[in-house]
Amino acid sequence: MQIIVFFDGYCGLCSQTVDFLIARDKSARLRYSPLQGETAKRLLTETERTDLDTSIVVIESENGQTKLKKSDAILYALRELPLWKYLASTLLLVPRPLRDAAYDLVAKNRFKLFKKRETCRVPSANERKLFLP
Repeated sequence: MQIIVFFDGYCGLCSQTVDFLIARDKSARLRYSPLQGETAKRLLTETERTDLDTSIVVIESENGQTKLKKSDAILYALRELPLWKYLASTLLLVPRPLRDAAYDLVAKNRFKLFKKRETCRVPSANERKLFLP
């Protein structure tokens, strides 16, 4: 089963989130693709790729039919990491409307807080195997 984390390649916070996940995903289960990339064009709808309030989408399953957005996406990715899965499981007990309200607040202010990049995040040589076009 492949798990793909789609992220806004121009968002500083999203790129930092990808860095965080890569550093802690010792089993390399997660794959990454910018919302602006070819994989996103193939697997996501136009709205999913351009909705700046979503900013991160996770697809899980062989056929790509399970799509998670906002707080569900982040928590799903965290559940793939040792130790962080316990925090993620605990946060899943918080009702989704409350989690998503917090997510929306950060998403709407992410460019003010973390700046918008001029170019998409470029993976290092060691990270390239984790990234999809």
